[in-house]
Amino acid sequence: MSGSNSVLHARKVWKFGDNINTDLMLPGPFLTRSPEEQATAVFINNRPEFLRGLQPGDAIVGGFNYGMGSSRPAARSLRNCGVGFLVAETINGLFFRNAVNFGFLALECLGVSKAFDEGDPAELSVADWTVRNRRTGQMLQVTPVPDMLLSLMTGGGILPVMERQGLIAPR
Repeated sequence: MSGSNSVLHARKVWKFGDNINTDLMLPGPFLTRSPEEQATAVFINNRPEFLRGLQPGDAIVGGFNYGMGSSRPAARSLRNCGVGFLVAETINGLFFRNAVNFGFLALECLGVSKAFDEGDPAELSVADWTVRNRRTGQMLQVTPVPDMLLSLMTGGGILPVMERQGLIAPR
C-alpha cells in the first residue's frame, strides 16, 4: 500500500466469493496462538497460495456477506499478514465491527466483485469514497462510514487510538 492517508494503492487484488467464513481466514487450530502466528495461517486451508503471493498492501475484493461466521479475530489476522484493505459487496456486521476494533479497513461497494479480476491493481480513496480498477479505469462508489469508525480503522484499532488519546493506560 502506498499513497497518502486518504488514497491507498494496491498492487494486486485477491478475489473471494460470497459467504467467506471467518473460519477460512483464521483456522480454528490457530485461535489460541499469538496474533503473529495467526497471521501465518490466513486462508491456508482454502487458498494456500495466498500468503506465498501476498505483498504488503495488496487488497481483497469480496462478494456478498464477507466475513460471516464466528467472532474470531480474522480482521486482525488480515491486517497482520499485510492486507492493505478489503472492499466487498457486503460485509457481515460482526466481521465489520471486528475490522473497526482491530484497525483493518473494510468497506462495502456494490458491483465491486464484477469490476475486478484477480490480480488487478486497485486504488481506494476515502476522501471521495471511491474504488478504482487501475487496469480498466472503472470507478465505483464505496459506502461511506462515519468519521469515528474510519479513524479507528485507519488508526490501528480501538485500543491504540484510546491509548494515544490518553483514555487508557498503554498496554
